[in-house]
Amino acid sequence: MFTLKNVSTPLYSHKDKAVEWRLKQGIWGSICITLLFLLITAALAGCAIAPANPDNPSIPNGETSTPNLPDEEKETVSPPAEEANIPSNPPVEYKTAWPDLTVTSSSGHLVNSCVPDSLRDKATTLTTSDGVHLSALVLGSGTKGVLLAHEQGYNICSFLDMGVELADHGYLVVIPEYRDHGASQSTGDTQPIDLDADAALSELARLGAERVFLAGASCGGSTAIIAGVRQELPIEGLIILSSPAQCGSHDAIPGVKEIKVPSLFVFSPGDYGGSIEKHVRQLYKASGAADKTLIVDKSGYHGTDMYHRGEEGEKLRSELISFIKAALD
Repeated sequence: MFTLKNVSTPLYSHKDKAVEWRLKQGIWGSICITLLFLLITAALAGCAIAPANPDNPSIPNGETSTPNLPDEEKETVSPPAEEANIPSNPPVEYKTAWPDLTVTSSSGHLVNSCVPDSLRDKATTLTTSDGVHLSALVLGSGTKGVLLAHEQGYNICSFLDMGVELADHGYLVVIPEYRDHGASQSTGDTQPIDLDADAALSELARLGAERVFLAGASCGGSTAIIAGVRQELPIEGLIILSSPAQCGSHDAIPGVKEIKVPSLFVFSPGDYGGSIEKHVRQLYKASGAADKTLIVDKSGYHGTDMYHRGEEGEKLRSELISFIKAALD
């Protein structure tokens, strides 16, 4: 007697099973290839979409903000030009004219102690053509230069207030302290001060001035004229405060005849017994400028003291500043 067992009866032969196995193998292979293709596609897409640059959300990390230019245009793109780096003059050790009134700036230049602490880093050292070292201040920057030359017996601070104001208005100002004065070199001879004006004008040109305004008090004005006409920068204007036509061996008459630009001449009656009035009137008369003005200041003071100490000094000072600005702008 036979007992029935739960045995599945094959519906197809061994040959059919082999076919089925090959079919299953082909299907799984296709599925694997498809999945692999999808994974590769997703990976490539993920690389293309990088996290945003926090400095510019529109620029992916690792990229720059270079404009999307054609290749031929990209080759011509260059970084902006750097500003000209003009080296400063090195400090020099020398015997100063007034050692008790001389201090050293943070950069090592000798400067008159009358200069406020906040401006002492503007000090520099000039060297004249005869080898004398001068203390000077360089204020402001630009292509419009201004020379401010003090009178004999005074110092670098005589024109300092005007120099600061002019620098604030965008001008390049150089104020030299003449030899045998203040923190400049002691030489025992003040006659070659025209060379000091030469050195200041050369510094203006070195620092980028393309034109210059000349201003000076007493012999500072005389030598500004003499040095001004023998240098190459175009002169845009002239201010003379109580300047003699002849200062020692220096004669400013030939030079003032050559200056054709707007010129302003100022004197105070009674200054040096009336002799200064005579000299300034000589310069005014000899001036080659068609646009020239003669101002009579009634303060009785000499040079920069006319606007520092005179009752109407502030008015005169404003006129001087306005005259310089009108000539340079």
